[in-house]
Amino acid sequence: MSFAELGDALQQRKADALYRVRRTLETAQSPEVRVDGKDYLAFCSNDYLGLANHPDLVNALKTAADTYGVGGGASHLVNGHSRPHHQLEEALADFTGRQRVLLFSTGYMANIGAVNALLDKQDAIFQDRLNHASLLDAGLLSGARFQRYLHNDPDSLAKRLAKTQARRKLVVTDGVFSMDGDVADLPAICDTARAADAWVMVDDAHGFGCLGQTGGGCVEQFGLGVEDVQVLVGTLGKGFGTAGAFVAGSETLIETLIQYARTYIYTTSMPPAVAAATLASLKLLQRENWRRDKLNSLIAQFRAGCEQLGLELMDSPTPIQPIMVGEADKAMAISAALEQQGIFIGAIRPPTVAAGSARLRVTLSARHTEQQVDRLLTALDSATSSLGI
Repeated sequence: MSFAELGDALQQRKADALYRVRRTLETAQSPEVRVDGKDYLAFCSNDYLGLANHPDLVNALKTAADTYGVGGGASHLVNGHSRPHHQLEEALADFTGRQRVLLFSTGYMANIGAVNALLDKQDAIFQDRLNHASLLDAGLLSGARFQRYLHNDPDSLAKRLAKTQARRKLVVTDGVFSMDGDVADLPAICDTARAADAWVMVDDAHGFGCLGQTGGGCVEQFGLGVEDVQVLVGTLGKGFGTAGAFVAGSETLIETLIQYARTYIYTTSMPPAVAAATLASLKLLQRENWRRDKLNSLIAQFRAGCEQLGLELMDSPTPIQPIMVGEADKAMAISAALEQQGIFIGAIRPPTVAAGSARLRVTLSARHTEQQVDRLLTALDSATSSLGI
């Protein structure tokens, strides 16, 4: 049996400007990085608060590694649930205002595990059309009746909810949409779900740390509680600057996940030292409000600059600031032109986004300076002008 057919498909992907290539980062996460032997000013990391290389996190990880070693050693339910894991779960429960939290090794695993522990073929799941791939995959794998409502449209959701006779109904949405940067209309979505006796699950991977008075994300920003959002998911590799994920909710929810979430039961726990580093991160995230203030200032500066340049930005109040380009080859050309000027930003193309909506996904960090944002704007002006875009 030959792989020739696969090779043909790869060549076609290259011809369509959709081929993905890995780049090798040779420094810690920072606005200024070294990639494949060259130095760049980067605007493509999800380290929104600039905590990934913070000395408090590094020291916490080193200290915990001296005590607990490196590997988790086993699943949480065998012999891999260490004290730092338990302490982090308790701290995150307090932070989110939920009874309990359960740690997962990745955000993908948290979403797959939660949805599949709650639903089966007797049930129905309703998802925003622009939800993250992990949420969509979770719904498809569950066997539940799978429906997608129009993006951020409570009326579209209500029409679909009205037609179901399912045993359980779960409405699932991102808090901040990762490719567009816009925020879900959670109050309206929760009201719609409540009227239909449905549960709500929010994956706020890109909201935690950036939104809310204390960095509690979309749910905190809108003043919603566990009675509104029954299943709250967060990842630790973005605003928190570490790795892993969690699900927060009621005692009953978490016990259900412990018993039925296969991605929790059948995998090794995250390294205990990472949990310890996240505890240090959580304290900084809550205490240092200046990081969120700085982000908001940089977002305003960048958006004003793009408006002056005539660049089409998506309607985003978050550190995710996508510049709409349209065709994949044009997005790739702008990315390459920026790289020639020492600016590192990836082009986002189908199938990650819809055909005809390729973009540059600019992400800002609290560690960026106003001067660095000005440099980015100058480079964007030069790149688009030289390409006639």
